[in-house]
Amino acid sequence: MLALRADWQEQIRRCQRELGFQRVRFHGLLSDDVGTLVRHNDQLLYSFYNVERIWDYLLGIGMRPFVELSFMPTALASGRTSVFKYAGNVTPPKKIDQWADLVRRLALHAVDRYGIAEVSAWNFEVWNEPNLKAFWRGSQKDYFDMYAATGRTLKGVDASLRVGGPSTSENAWLDAFLCFVHRRKAPVDFITTHYYPDDPTKDVSETTEGRLAAGRRGILREKAASARALAGGLPLYYTEWNTSSNQRDPLHDEPYAAAFVCKTLMEADGVADAYSFWTFTDIFEEAYFPSAPFHGGFGLLTLHGIAKPAYRGFEFLHQLGHELVIPVDGLHPTVDCWVATENTRTNVLLINHALPRHEIETVRARLRLDSARPPTRVTLTRIDDEHANPKRAWLEMGSPEYLSDKELSLLHDASALVREPLASGFDDGTLTCELTVPPHSVALVTIE
Repeated sequence: MLALRADWQEQIRRCQRELGFQRVRFHGLLSDDVGTLVRHNDQLLYSFYNVERIWDYLLGIGMRPFVELSFMPTALASGRTSVFKYAGNVTPPKKIDQWADLVRRLALHAVDRYGIAEVSAWNFEVWNEPNLKAFWRGSQKDYFDMYAATGRTLKGVDASLRVGGPSTSENAWLDAFLCFVHRRKAPVDFITTHYYPDDPTKDVSETTEGRLAAGRRGILREKAASARALAGGLPLYYTEWNTSSNQRDPLHDEPYAAAFVCKTLMEADGVADAYSFWTFTDIFEEAYFPSAPFHGGFGLLTLHGIAKPAYRGFEFLHQLGHELVIPVDGLHPTVDCWVATENTRTNVLLINHALPRHEIETVRARLRLDSARPPTRVTLTRIDDEHANPKRAWLEMGSPEYLSDKELSLLHDASALVREPLASGFDDGTLTCELTVPPHSVALVTIE
């Protein structure tokens, strides 16, 4: 139901406008609080009013839903076990034909309202993380059977509707899922899974920082590459990831997240077909609804719409350019570099990232671009402890839980990206410049 809030809607509109986000995925479309299906006097009553209000808004701002079919309406559920504060039911359907009928009615309503040309461009993802007991109280077979019934139901509405799964955490079940759909000839148009950098170290430490420290740099790239090999020619979508799976992780609000986000997305380019960050906003109520502006939430934007460093990282990537320059020479244990061009502009992205408790220091970088044209302007934009870091400004003002208008304005200012001139040299087609790259930072050099 959060998708019906005005502030949630305004924030997703901003992400579409400033970051180029194209789709949004969220839990609970079929949960009781949305009112999609209820039982009254032993009769099943369907209502897609709230669903269409959500979809209408997204389509109206140039976005599309990535439809996660979850959670189980109580009217169809085989049990009472639920997850999160909004009590999403995580039990299998008591009768699979009733679940299939709900899916059929939902798809028919979407096609009737928006047209098959539009809805066939959507993605229907079956459930969320069924490999975790918290999200699915059935067996793997129960999920696979429900997936097959869902896929066949959608294709029965129209063969062009796109269905996929298994939407697991930690790249789980991919082999088994693909074997199942091939053996049962169940429809599958794409593969989805999730991975967080602290997933493989859950038993190492009680703290998120300890689990991240025990991990290894580049683990998300490795996992995406292994999933890509399994998916074969099917599109591969990561429908959840972040710097950690802890929804109260202080690093989510800090420049560390910007460095991690930019490095991860650049490494995923050409491996995953989509890499969907969880989440765009801190307007989020899985555990409880917070009030502090910086509480370590998953979002790119705070409750008040203040852009965190990770948001600014996405902004860098959105303006980076569409043509990567390969190869880029130069090796460093913590600094990575990518170069991209767009028309007459060349952008150089430098990222200094290491996992918590791993060695990292300020690096002096010297850039050399060969076969360059004489520049009209060279600028530097930063995300680091001193730049685009509103959490630091909030701490310095005493960490107020509730913000005055003046405080909110100051934090927006502290979040802003500032482009500054960067001294450079040019001689016989070679451009050179130097800059420092602090720990856990992103620097964007723009050459025009």
